[in-house]
Amino acid sequence: MTGRETGRARRTVRHGFLGRVPYRDAEALQARVRDALRAGEGEERLLLLEHPHVYTLGRNAAAADLVLGPAARAARGIEVAETDRGGQVTYHGPGQLVGYPIVDLDPDRRDVRRYVRDLQETIVRTLADFGVEAGMREGQEAVGVWAGEEKIASIGVHLKRWVTTHGFALNVTTDLSYFGGIVACGMPQVRLTSIERLTGARPALAEVAAHCAVRFGEVFDREMVPFQEAPVVSEALGASPAGAVASARPAPRSGEAAGPRAAAPAAR
Repeated sequence: MTGRETGRARRTVRHGFLGRVPYRDAEALQARVRDALRAGEGEERLLLLEHPHVYTLGRNAAAADLVLGPAARAARGIEVAETDRGGQVTYHGPGQLVGYPIVDLDPDRRDVRRYVRDLQETIVRTLADFGVEAGMREGQEAVGVWAGEEKIASIGVHLKRWVTTHGFALNVTTDLSYFGGIVACGMPQVRLTSIERLTGARPALAEVAAHCAVRFGEVFDREMVPFQEAPVVSEALGASPAGAVASARPAPRSGEAAGPRAAAPAAR
């Protein structure tokens, strides 16, 4: 049931597209937002951005998952960063929309599997807005979102006392060759794809971010409110974030009412 149906107030999530943010700066920002939320001094947020080239190593990563050596990585300008998220190794870079939801799952959503499924559903609905039919697969190794036999989005999360950090990465116009330097998600045979590869279109990340925020609100039953200025971002990064804040609401899909729709079971 939604917040309206139960009579309780819907939680508010502040969201915006921050442009290109270095990975370590984004980690520091997430920590600040998380700590403020846990202390009752901040709001839930959905941080949408892109990173410079970086391979990130989750808690289950192995050294062998880094195929490209240090010299080759340096030549291509690729950083390596260890993280506390779940999962193995993945790539972030220009043209990829990264989403970091910092939300409190307590008391009504204390279910990690449900949280991951809801992130998957958010991405599936976002992709449908751009003409891509996608779905989920069963099994821990298949966590993410798939378009046919190819993986188009990765998910890796961290929870601390039911407050979330890290999140998802959706390939929009990503240079997929960078995935060749790793064993992506610990799956040697995985093939990666993107919105551009599947449709030929090159939507702006800010546009995809705007759609993603709306779909997140639908799935998580949150009131999505764009931030025009983000003091916590400026404080964490030492400057105003790059890129415009995206706040436009996407048009409904064909046959869909203009308002938020109830969550539907995702394809697997």
